[in-house]
Amino acid sequence: MSDVLTCRRDEFQLARDYHYFNCAYMGPLPRASEEAGFEAIRKKRMPTAIVPPDAFWETDRLRELFAKLVGVSEPGRVAIQPGVSYGVATAARNLPVSAGQNLVLTQEQFPGNVYSWRRIAAESGAELRMVGPGGGEERGRTWNERLLEAIDVKTALVAVPNVHWTDGTWFDLVAIGRRCREVGAALVVDATQSVGALPFDASAVRPDVLICAAYKWLLGPYSFSFAYFSERFDHGVPLEETWIARERSHDFQRLVDYQDAYLPGAVRYDVAERSNFFLAPIAKASLELLLEWRPERIQAYCRELTAGLLAEVRRLGYSVEAEEWRAHHLFGLRMPTSVDLAKLRDDLASRNVSASLRGSALRLSANVYNDETDIGVLAEVLRAAVR
Repeated sequence: MSDVLTCRRDEFQLARDYHYFNCAYMGPLPRASEEAGFEAIRKKRMPTAIVPPDAFWETDRLRELFAKLVGVSEPGRVAIQPGVSYGVATAARNLPVSAGQNLVLTQEQFPGNVYSWRRIAAESGAELRMVGPGGGEERGRTWNERLLEAIDVKTALVAVPNVHWTDGTWFDLVAIGRRCREVGAALVVDATQSVGALPFDASAVRPDVLICAAYKWLLGPYSFSFAYFSERFDHGVPLEETWIARERSHDFQRLVDYQDAYLPGAVRYDVAERSNFFLAPIAKASLELLLEWRPERIQAYCRELTAGLLAEVRRLGYSVEAEEWRAHHLFGLRMPTSVDLAKLRDDLASRNVSASLRGSALRLSANVYNDETDIGVLAEVLRAAVR
């Protein structure tokens, strides 16, 4: 397989006159995933096509695919869940925190990896440390340095993303994970804005929890997520007691022979009805495509596609984080003072350019369906905004 990935626009249903730079909001379904969803719905017409018990365990294949995508050697450590906040709440339920300890988070992190920790801090009396980038240049470098400095021997938990959801700032999870292990802190990573488009190596990062919603860069359905739990959680208590997570649950004739023991690994943390006969086939088709395309090639494609655009808009007075400290699939353009944000939003909409304004930055998130035509239209709007 070639190391160079070409544009995959034909594998999506995006109209030619629509320029979608908003995968950080929601990823479009590939054609193959869409068809998998249609086929799943058609199966429910006649439920005899959904044969127990095997059909209820088809989601085990999803564990294998996600584990391969993020470098996890044991697929059984991946739980099937409905969203990031569910996985974070699961972690919060099973991580001891006491007064005198502290919890370290990034400032303005997406709330799915925040609210449980705010509650835990309030209930335990632990200190909540929200670490921001500070002022000055080299914002990404400074932010990483400040995070590492905030972690000390009293840190119980570090909850961070791989890239920041508003501007793509990259966090060095290998260094952060190493520091967590030095002090005995748990590392909880929300990788929703990176996994699928940015390589992730769990064996290098060694997170205690890694959670990823499927509807963004995994190009999958809403209300579906994957959560890896390390050995730290092998004897934890799930948020709900699902029958399918118990030993001998494959035997439908003996389900009322109630079992106290869970299946091994992270299966105990699965959501009820995890077999989801509609959403699981969609997620599976998208994961298979991502493993074919490979995140490192997707990242390289986005870098090559946007390099010329970024060079031009810098000359126009826009600014972007240094390449060393940001992702290529997601980044924020800071505006020159002359740019009218309201007019820019309207101009983008009039040209069918979909992107997100986050504060004073324009968040752009490209993927393999974007091409030079999309870049050209976006560049025209940005040029006009500074005239």
